[in-house]
Amino acid sequence: MGTLEESAHLRRLPVLLFAAVHFSSSGGVFEQYQKARTQFVQTIAELATRPQNIETLQNAGVMSLLRPLLLDVVPTIQQTAALALGRLANYNDDLAEAVVQGDILPQLVYSLSDQNRFYKKAAAFVLRAVAKHSPELAQAVVDCGALEALVICLEEFDPGVKEAAAWALGYIARHNAELSQAVVDAGAVPLLVLCVQEPEVALKRIAASALSDISKHSPELAQTVVDAGAIAHLAQMILNPDAKLKVFSALSQIAKHSVDLAEMVVEAEIFPAVLTGLKDSDEYVKKNVATLIREIAKHTPELSQLIANTGGIAAVVDYIGECNGNVRLPGIMMLGYVAAHSDTLAMAVIVSKGVPQLAICLSEEKEDHIKAATAWALGQIGRHTPEHARAVTAANILPKLLSLYMDTESSEDLQLKAKKALKNILQKCTHLPALETLLHDAPTSILKHVVGQFSKVLPHDSKARRLFVTSGGLKKIQEIKAEPGSSLQEYINTINNCYPEEIVRWVPLAHGIRVSNITACEDDPLGHRKSRGH
Repeated sequence: MGTLEESAHLRRLPVLLFAAVHFSSSGGVFEQYQKARTQFVQTIAELATRPQNIETLQNAGVMSLLRPLLLDVVPTIQQTAALALGRLANYNDDLAEAVVQGDILPQLVYSLSDQNRFYKKAAAFVLRAVAKHSPELAQAVVDCGALEALVICLEEFDPGVKEAAAWALGYIARHNAELSQAVVDAGAVPLLVLCVQEPEVALKRIAASALSDISKHSPELAQTVVDAGAIAHLAQMILNPDAKLKVFSALSQIAKHSVDLAEMVVEAEIFPAVLTGLKDSDEYVKKNVATLIREIAKHTPELSQLIANTGGIAAVVDYIGECNGNVRLPGIMMLGYVAAHSDTLAMAVIVSKGVPQLAICLSEEKEDHIKAATAWALGQIGRHTPEHARAVTAANILPKLLSLYMDTESSEDLQLKAKKALKNILQKCTHLPALETLLHDAPTSILKHVVGQFSKVLPHDSKARRLFVTSGGLKKIQEIKAEPGSSLQEYINTINNCYPEEIVRWVPLAHGIRVSNITACEDDPLGHRKSRGH
């Protein structure tokens, strides 16, 4: 319908209902009146599908015109009026509020119990459209007695009615724990679990989504879903190509709350089958799978090890290499959680080539919150032993983290995560060439950790001491202005004590000094350090 024609319809709305009065015969009058009502609601329902018409419809007072038609003697007019109201309420919260203020909800709820299946679907659609916008509007739907009527609809024979009711219940539950508890108290959960077992894919999907919305708010609500036997039935849907999106979401919302709930999800033998979802063509499916794996891995080393044993770490590393942006995020965090549990699991991430892939994420991603998560994950990998730290530094991570920390454009969280990751890695790093890259640019807050590592390694490694002079490292140490008595000054003193006094004095002036002159740097036969003054 073109714009001009739509405008003409809109201008004619107030007179459409009364067009019949010009007909002479009484039979013709009533027949034409019914046609006018039918044409009116059909036109409104059609116009309501186009966003550009919404404001005009609202200004024309269409809500008050539709309300009496919900009680029309003609079922198709009732249904179409409800459909039009649902489309309008779905558009924005102002129109949804108008439905509430117009006292339309009680009419819909009352009619849900004794109307045909077509009307029930349309009425449930209106309730969903109102509830979706805010907790307050969802509460208004609850307050008018909708939950009991919707739960009864879950027992209908018609799958379309069940689907519409499940959808509305999910939209009510998604806002907060109180609304979710109200849905639970109305007896919805066991019936939603039955809906998951129905053959219709659309019904399965919407029921799983509603269970997800209920489970997400608290361990107690998730436990209610588990107690109704949901996990086993959800797990059976993992390989269903049409329903898996919501299944992975529901399982992750259950698993996230506690070790016990995560173990129950794992005991449904979802691994390794769930890993195939990481290569799904749908990005939302992939993200939900990665989120599920993350929510399980974060709880305990044992759960992370189970994921590793089924090839989950390598699969997630491949996953973050094949996507970008927020889709990557749960995979990045999963690697961080796994690595945080133990040095063995962190090494498993390293062996699976997780570090180079995370380095790519750190360089490629534009969003600060993704870079912050990546920095955190790398810090968890590198914090365990010198071997772990070296694996991270080999990917040239330290300069990147330093740059993010010092960048004034970085968010506060990114700066904090980058600093913490640097500290974690530096405290285990004994690979001096990697440390030297930070000597020239690092601020004092980072420099003290860098110099501290040199002070630990140089007293025990003669080759490293020679290289530290020829590379200009010792010269740079002399240029650092440290507060007397500070830990940084103590580290500098420890390093200087590794060298003859004349070397320390002349290095800033003559960096080209021959390394062969550094004779006092060698260990004595007993392995003790020759220091100045002895």
